[in-house]
Amino acid sequence: MNKDNHNKSALKVNKGIVQPSTVNKEALVSRSKVKKELTVDNYIQGIRDGNRSILAKAITLIESALPKHRILAQDIIEACLPLSGKSIRIGISGVPGVGKSTFIEAFGKNLTEQKHKVAVLAIDPSSSRSKGSILGDKTRMESLSRDKNAFIRPSPSAGSLGGVAQKTRETIILCEAAGFDIILVETVGVGQSETAVHSMVDFFLLLMLSGAGDELQGIKRGIMEMSDALIINKADGDNIDKAKMAKVQYANALHLFPPTPSGWTPQTDICSAYTGDGIDRVWDIIQEYIQLTQTSDYFTENRKQQEIQRLLENVEQRLLNQFYENPKIHDFMEKAKNSIANSERSVYSLIDELFKHYNNTK
Repeated sequence: MNKDNHNKSALKVNKGIVQPSTVNKEALVSRSKVKKELTVDNYIQGIRDGNRSILAKAITLIESALPKHRILAQDIIEACLPLSGKSIRIGISGVPGVGKSTFIEAFGKNLTEQKHKVAVLAIDPSSSRSKGSILGDKTRMESLSRDKNAFIRPSPSAGSLGGVAQKTRETIILCEAAGFDIILVETVGVGQSETAVHSMVDFFLLLMLSGAGDELQGIKRGIMEMSDALIINKADGDNIDKAKMAKVQYANALHLFPPTPSGWTPQTDICSAYTGDGIDRVWDIIQEYIQLTQTSDYFTENRKQQEIQRLLENVEQRLLNQFYENPKIHDFMEKAKNSIANSERSVYSLIDELFKHYNNTK
């Protein structure tokens, strides 16, 4: 084919257009700089400005087991302490299936509509394999998680209860420094975690169900004694009459308990997190309690006692860590376990030898 025929052909190949890279190099460089340059001052400023991303990163540092992260986290906590303490801390617990997440979402939305800033710290059930948080609460509270005045942080419950409690206390400090004036701490279920949460909140709310058998046998007496309010949830439809009956039963039971140190008489009420009925009354009860305890100075004194308890718990935790992280103790423990397994030594003689061994390593 000659040159002229080639030019008249219907077939024509245009030069291709150079496609831009799918990788935004400038963004990567920017992110890399932010990651490298994030100092304690950057964290503090970000937290004070209400930057959720930086707040979440700071909480991740608190939850980290890496020593360098813990050092940085402690510096952030120390700097945030003067900015904390201005919130109302509310613990929320209840029997499995009571609808804690649904209640917290309805309650949280009610508060944000009143211009409050709400942080939800959910001690979430952990994966048995990864030991990480399943993050179920964040998916269940879809509406609240999208609220600009709410912040939801599920935390893994794997590990020692003391460790989880300590991290939750420190997370509360950060959330308060970020401007959240109401902190909701949800527990996994009824058990030891309730005692830990009770020691870090101002008000303890217990959710219950009606029509689930003998209501007064459905929960431990100790948990009821800790409660400042007992709310029967799912009081809707055909269940309203049962809920009202349960309210009377619980109110009668609470009157048999010793007087509370705060001088407050625990309240009972009913609500439906599904319909929203009664949610506003729960907030009224909490406000009444806060006003009473602030007037009597119990509110401030209780927080002081909680901080002292926190000090003692941290001393115990530090001593435990120091003991078990000692290489010689670790070696001795491995031999001791074998001796026990083979029925060669008694537990008591091994303990005596263990502490003699430990005293010699100091």
